[in-house]
Amino acid sequence: MCGIVGIFDMRGERAIDRQLLDRMNETQHHRGPVEGGLHLEPGLGFGHRRLSIIDLSSGQQPLFNEDHSVAVVFNGEIYNFQTLMQELIALGHVFRTHCDTEVIVHAWEQWGEACVERFRGMFSFTVWDRNSKTLFLARDRLGIKPMHYALLPDGMFIFGSELKSLLVVPTLSREIDPRSVEDYFAYGYVPEPRTIFKSAFKLSPGHTLTLKVGDTAAHPKKYWDVPFKPHAPMSEQQTEQALIEHLREAVQSHMIADVPLGAFLSGGVDSSAIVAMMAGLTNEPVNTCSIAFNDPAYDESAFATQVANQYRTHHHTETVDKDDYGLIDTLAALYDEPYADSSAIPTYRVCQLARKRVTVALSGDGGDENFAGYRRYRYAMAEQNVRSVLPLALRKPLFGFLGKVYPKADWAPRMFRAKTTFEALSRDLVEGYFHGVSILPDRVRDKLFSDKFRRDLQGYRAIEVLRGHAANAPTDDPLSLVQYLDLKTYLPGDILTKVDRASMAHSLEVRVPLLDHKFVEWVSGLPSSVKLKGGEGKHIFKTSLKPHLSNDILYRTKMGFSIPLAAWLRGPLREKVRTAVLNPALLDTGIFNESTLKKMVDQHQSGMKDHSVSLWSVLMFDAFLRTNGASSAATAGKV
Repeated sequence: MCGIVGIFDMRGERAIDRQLLDRMNETQHHRGPVEGGLHLEPGLGFGHRRLSIIDLSSGQQPLFNEDHSVAVVFNGEIYNFQTLMQELIALGHVFRTHCDTEVIVHAWEQWGEACVERFRGMFSFTVWDRNSKTLFLARDRLGIKPMHYALLPDGMFIFGSELKSLLVVPTLSREIDPRSVEDYFAYGYVPEPRTIFKSAFKLSPGHTLTLKVGDTAAHPKKYWDVPFKPHAPMSEQQTEQALIEHLREAVQSHMIADVPLGAFLSGGVDSSAIVAMMAGLTNEPVNTCSIAFNDPAYDESAFATQVANQYRTHHHTETVDKDDYGLIDTLAALYDEPYADSSAIPTYRVCQLARKRVTVALSGDGGDENFAGYRRYRYAMAEQNVRSVLPLALRKPLFGFLGKVYPKADWAPRMFRAKTTFEALSRDLVEGYFHGVSILPDRVRDKLFSDKFRRDLQGYRAIEVLRGHAANAPTDDPLSLVQYLDLKTYLPGDILTKVDRASMAHSLEVRVPLLDHKFVEWVSGLPSSVKLKGGEGKHIFKTSLKPHLSNDILYRTKMGFSIPLAAWLRGPLREKVRTAVLNPALLDTGIFNESTLKKMVDQHQSGMKDHSVSLWSVLMFDAFLRTNGASSAATAGKV
């Protein structure tokens, strides 16, 4: 696991600034504290920070082929590298190391751009081929590892694992993209391929980017998508057996390492399934880590302990204060752009704990997206069932009217929030789903933003992100479609970003077997009816795991990594949120409606309404501005 950076002259062979390249590289020291390396030649500079996982004695980067005409910098793991190495040796390639990085070099020589289709793993890498004057960037299929890039006005192309590596380049504009602000306050993160800045981009999951000297633009190309191709009919018992076989194989492929390896264990279905499979694949006790909260309302450590005892793991638990709110500025520095998922706080802490014991940890991320585990899938399908009975021409005016006149009741259980339900029913599936996943609905964002900012958006709305993905979806099944939307947005933009930054902050590698692309492809072919059945998500996943986990684990109420946001913002963070949300620098950006912000703070802190999500989102936006040196001078008139 590593951090990579680079500078490429698209206009020729100008000298690369070594000091600048070194500064870019050192911003990511936490991603690879073991060692670093730079390579410069006319028109090109590569930088690399290394966290050694496989072949500890060699594999330093940048790594070259035999005549040094091909170089690579690589972040991630190629799990099938040994098989590929043997295939390439049989084709005449000579290897100097036993690491997966060198496989990329020879695979490029053998298969060119198609090499990425051979790789099974999590990765972002860049290849330089001096003979063809070609720079090739690639990101793994699900977006587990990040890649950021920008084309500068002077024709220099820069890239890096994290956005912070690009921000040290003085000629990179920090002009904020108003569309990204709209996206952030709708989703809680900035979805691919945009970043918060107009001039910088993320390489989308499952995409490559090829550049040659003389090019004037960058055009990413998709090489993979979730197929959702139905399997031949199977009985439920056959499906359960096949699922466990595919799961066990995916976990086994992710357990290769030359350093201590363990797993996160929350006591939920996904992490428990990973630990159960690991325990059956090794003769040594599995190292497991979990965190407990000192408030029983947020603590699920007893379930983690139950699984640890069942599989006799080496289990480590640390208790975290539920009022662990001192990480706000730390998180802003980690994520480089606005990021509003408050579960980043306990995620940071569990990575901190795991790193004390292991260098590599397996996690259960991806289970909800694969098997329709989120409650919102259940709500979306219930709403879709109503939509299927009434045509849009009737639903839109009827439920649209009811949605407008019905009082708002965010304080009530969801089943009694008729206003939200009526609004969702007046829309089509994609619009209704967007309405359900938005952290701040359209009506709230409209009030939050200033008149000037809404004009600057020029009619852009965040739903266009989902509309774009839906237009390219390989399925028209309603449940599969919303799963596909999450796999393209929420998974890489929120979940995987959260885990990557939190783990890399502690030089910990996290692997996600449930997002092994072969496993994802197979699961996508299962019928929706076995994923969401009788209002229960993960149906087939849970029934297949019955021989391995107790019903207490499989069918308990899902908790997740939640924190008491509403109480924080009325209590210990009361003054901080008021100061941050109403500070002149934030207001001078021209983005926000001051009267709306003041009303939100007053209503929330008086207990009249719960605006915790809105206020937390603004608080993290303010932290982003401060941490990145942004101010009214940097943003006013530019957003």
